[in-house]
Amino acid sequence: MKKLVIGIASQQAIRARALAISRGDHQPRPNEPKIWFTSMRLLAEVLSDDNRALLRVIREQKPASLSQLAEFTGRAPSNLSRTLKTMERYGLVEMRRTLRNVQPVATASEFVIRAAQQTYESSCFPSQQTIKLPQKVPAKKGGNVGNCPCRICP
Repeated sequence: MKKLVIGIASQQAIRARALAISRGDHQPRPNEPKIWFTSMRLLAEVLSDDNRALLRVIREQKPASLSQLAEFTGRAPSNLSRTLKTMERYGLVEMRRTLRNVQPVATASEFVIRAAQQTYESSCFPSQQTIKLPQKVPAKKGGNVGNCPCRICP
């Protein structure tokens, strides 16, 4: 499974970047974000705890259809359908259509979030996701060593 780089920027900045790419003024590098959100709030809604758990079930159980995914998760098929459509729009899942079924497939197992120019990686968060955070983070009392704001790192 691959690592998916997610960027957070204003709508204006996202548009300007897209126009620069289309004009040939900017060549995206492989490590640049492929998916963009306009706010942390929107990102948090799409990658909520429930939705990340859903992605994990899809990745590990490999359901053959939405009905089977509903059985695995205990969620209503209509709810799953709406959630998966949103996740598909952002490129987090791929919906493979066959003659009779639609099979959800998770496109990534890790997420890197870039919300600032200078970032560093911290792999200490649950479910082994790599999170990108600003480099200069004020020191917090208790257990915070180096630049990691999570208070979990040794």
